Amino acid sequence: MLLFFILLLSLIGIVTILLMVFSCGKMLPFTDASGQVLPGSLSEKSWVPINGMEMGMIIKTRDQTRPVLLFVHGGPGMPEYWLNENHPSHLDELFTVVWWDQRGAGLSYSAEIPPESMTTAQMVADTISVAQYLCQRFRQDKIYLMAHSFGTYLGIQAVARAPELFHAYIGVAQSVNLDLSEQFAYEFMLDFYADDKKNRAQLIKAPYGTAAYERIRDRVMHEAGIGTTHKMYSVISGIFLAVMKHREYMLKEKFHIWQGKSFSKNSVLNDEFRQANLSDLVTKLNIPVLFFTGAYDYTVNHHLSEVYLDEIQAPEKHFYLFEDSAHSPIFEEPDAVLAILRDLIA
Repeated sequence: MLLFFILLLSLIGIVTILLMVFSCGKMLPFTDASGQVLPGSLSEKSWVPINGMEMGMIIKTRDQTRPVLLFVHGGPGMPEYWLNENHPSHLDELFTVVWWDQRGAGLSYSAEIPPESMTTAQMVADTISVAQYLCQRFRQDKIYLMAHSFGTYLGIQAVARAPELFHAYIGVAQSVNLDLSEQFAYEFMLDFYADDKKNRAQLIKAPYGTAAYERIRDRVMHEAGIGTTHKMYSVISGIFLAVMKHREYMLKEKFHIWQGKSFSKNSVLNDEFRQANLSDLVTKLNIPVLFFTGAYDYTVNHHLSEVYLDEIQAPEKHFYLFEDSAHSPIFEEPDAVLAILRDLIA
């Protein structure tokens, strides 16, 4: 028994040391071939007062005069900057990219946030306020807004309310009707696991709409190739360990990512999102609209996204299907995404 405790303490010590090594929290600058910081570049982690709360954001650009792209992450409560480590988006080659952590999430998490402030109305207002701050800071009349997954629920409403702030709206894995999308995903997995008796039995025993299904959902979706990326088969290695190994986050900030995810998931905001149907809420946008979706995406059903875009009234709209992607084409097929965005800002 004593040997067991010694081994356990040793393991805890090793894990703690590794976490500290991988948690310096220092932002990596853009450098030239000689290792010198690129003039005019920016690699910054900062906190800004937004609607009464300190909100964190990571800003990355090779040239601060480039157009600003505000990225509204998914979740609820799950920042995505860390994904660039293993799946570089290269968005900073075209934009000044602002990876904003929403109220209650990641760098913006605080135990002092009133739970009653975690509502759709407040989060949409936050999105607009962040856009206004960025316009002022970078001296640009308008910016681009890219939203992903749950973030599209907020982003498209922000753009509909304040179109004067934005050049265009880019919805990646555009949400429409979460309940219907999840039902389609469940039906897809029943077929996908037809020859996998263990997983199929678990799905039948834990049907969509039950707490038991929520406990196995992320695992079975990723193993089926319809999760975060088409080739990310493990939530543990693909998400948890990727966050914990990311050097640009301090250890406290990594813990805040998981605290914020739990806080956001248990908020009124999550209930509002799950019950919403965006086709009833936003039917017209006064700026160009682009939807990026993966052919293997059943986290947000890509067929529903395409139908929704067809219904939206907009001066210009485009639907792009990425054949080798699941839920995150900007991280899975970045070259194809950049080609489209390069034409957009030309």
